Amino acid sequence: MLARSPQAAFRRLFDEVGSVDHVGIEERVAKYGTRSIKKASKLWGLKTAVSMVDLTTLEGKDTPGKVASLCQKALRPHDDPSIPSTAAVCVYPSMVRHARRVLGSDTAVRIASVATAFPSGQAPLKTRLAEVRAAVADGADEIDMVINRGAFLAGEFAAVQDEIAAVLEACGDATLKVILEVSELETYDAIRAASFLAMRVIREGDFIKTSTGKTSLNATLGNNQVMLEAIRDHYLDTGIAIAMKPAGGIRTAKQALTFLIAVKETLGDAWLNNTRYRFGASSVLNDLVRQIEKEKTGAYQAPYYFSEAAESY
Repeated sequence: MLARSPQAAFRRLFDEVGSVDHVGIEERVAKYGTRSIKKASKLWGLKTAVSMVDLTTLEGKDTPGKVASLCQKALRPHDDPSIPSTAAVCVYPSMVRHARRVLGSDTAVRIASVATAFPSGQAPLKTRLAEVRAAVADGADEIDMVINRGAFLAGEFAAVQDEIAAVLEACGDATLKVILEVSELETYDAIRAASFLAMRVIREGDFIKTSTGKTSLNATLGNNQVMLEAIRDHYLDTGIAIAMKPAGGIRTAKQALTFLIAVKETLGDAWLNNTRYRFGASSVLNDLVRQIEKEKTGAYQAPYYFSEAAESY
């Protein structure tokens, strides 16, 4: 049954999941930037961040050749064999089979595909589910879906959850990442509420994700923190560990390390791996590699020393 008004539906949901102390969130994330990471710990953090990157290309001009280059970059981000491969490559559904051809079936690099009429989600559910099934059939290990923001903002929360459940079924064994598109939800309270709606449907090991990377505001320490705390509270209530993916706007190694500090201090070491935390931030990869080389040699390499990655996010 639909709520009588969006306002009444939101009030009930906020009462149920709790509201967010906006000032408290901003004060907490400001402190993350004051933490100092040195030497071995910094090197570990940089390599861990590399292993968490979903290397992404989501452009209308994507070609099989561009996707093949992306896959090679994911497998070996740099000549240094101590630098790990990235967690995944993320491509449109039509490019999944080309990524699978390059990566094969025995690599740790997973294939993620955006689906459900990414980034708008404005297509009939039948069409969105067909896109998911096609991507999985072509070899996608993970599906990044967008929620129906229109339904959420109208207070039609059951409809939002029903659609997530239908996509989850279409995924089969593939991991699901549920994109909230935080810039369109506008408030921390709404981001927390949407996080809970998604987490109550998905499975342990599935993700909630900030953004498509296609809007003006993407991942920030603030909205990341709201979602981390929602994951923590959900875990404490249910024992179900949900994973997290901030996407868009993370461009430097320093930013990535600050996000990892937030994870450690909010969720603990169990989330400091790529099965529970990812970065949808292709442009950060070269800076991570550059900083690793600096930590090892004491000198910065010129930017052209590193091969280019796609930079859709």
